[in-house]
Amino acid sequence: MAAPCCSVPAFWVLGTNKRLGGLSTLISKSFCSAATASRPLSAQKLAERLRAQKQEQKKQKLPVPTNPVQRRVQELVRFTQQLQRVHPNVLAKALTRGILYQDKDLVVINKPYGLPVHGGPGVQLCINEVLPIMGKMLHGHKAEPLHLCHRLDKETTGVMVLAWEKEVAHQVQELFRTRQVVKKYWAITVRVPMPSAGVVDIPMIEKEVQGQRQHHKMTLAPTYHMDNGKMVKGRASRNAHIAVTQYQVLSSTLSSALLELQPITGIKHQLRVHLSFGLDCPILGDHKYSDWNKLAPQKLSVGTLKKLGLQQSKARHIPLHLHARQLVLPALGSRKEELNLVCKPPRFFVHSVRRLGLVMPSQDQSGDNQAGQPGAQ
Repeated sequence: MAAPCCSVPAFWVLGTNKRLGGLSTLISKSFCSAATASRPLSAQKLAERLRAQKQEQKKQKLPVPTNPVQRRVQELVRFTQQLQRVHPNVLAKALTRGILYQDKDLVVINKPYGLPVHGGPGVQLCINEVLPIMGKMLHGHKAEPLHLCHRLDKETTGVMVLAWEKEVAHQVQELFRTRQVVKKYWAITVRVPMPSAGVVDIPMIEKEVQGQRQHHKMTLAPTYHMDNGKMVKGRASRNAHIAVTQYQVLSSTLSSALLELQPITGIKHQLRVHLSFGLDCPILGDHKYSDWNKLAPQKLSVGTLKKLGLQQSKARHIPLHLHARQLVLPALGSRKEELNLVCKPPRFFVHSVRRLGLVMPSQDQSGDNQAGQPGAQ
């Protein structure tokens, strides 16, 4: 049986949830310095710092803008910056409160937006860093760290699986590698794909983009191309990866769509590239793959900006609207049935669905970073 679902703390949730204030007091630049200190803070010093921070934020509380566009911008900026300023203990506690499912082998969390899975250049905080803290919070101070079973991009939200034992993590990783795990994502796209359902089967490769800012991107490497109106097969690149994505439009307007995506393969940035370069329907908030030649904020139509309550100059604050909604794991170990894990989209995703005039399936209309209704089926 699945464990009861918990609400994810509202410190990364947009909107006017009253709980936002409680956890947002833990976010500050001064607190960030504590996260990187060479020695951990004692419980007493941590409590004193939190109290001081709370008093300071009361004094510096910014007024709420009266202009709806300014309010929307402030909302998005706050959302995209929050997780860069929390203490590892705070993040670990937030993730444990928002557990979607757990048993003796697995812990399934709802990964928030903007949080990297692994460390790297410029990364102050990541999920891998807080796994030992989470283990102790769940099983006591002698507990071993949790282990990652797979990864999601920094900007992607949704279902993420952890394991207590390294051997179990390897087993789950093998299920992903051999494509035995059913993965379903939701995405909001700019423009509507034609046809409304289908399969994108185009290999991908990473290339360097020349321009003012040299950078690398994944792109399509098709083995077929048009020549004088005829389809001609070309030579496949030795470095290209097979990439297959199923898609279906759940709801659409003239200028946007809500899609369900099922990646059959697991290539880096596969969904983003297939949608943008394969179907000419980039994901809303995908500032990297909306244009091949440059890295710049996504260019949106006047109508879309108006619906979102933004100006083009503020489009850079729009987060990537890509959500890992569902995983179906086959039977593993002592569990004899498949495990169906579902996670509701974050509140900013639901807000955008409504603003754009799209219709979300009824069971997910409430939105939120609440847990879905996972369980064995």
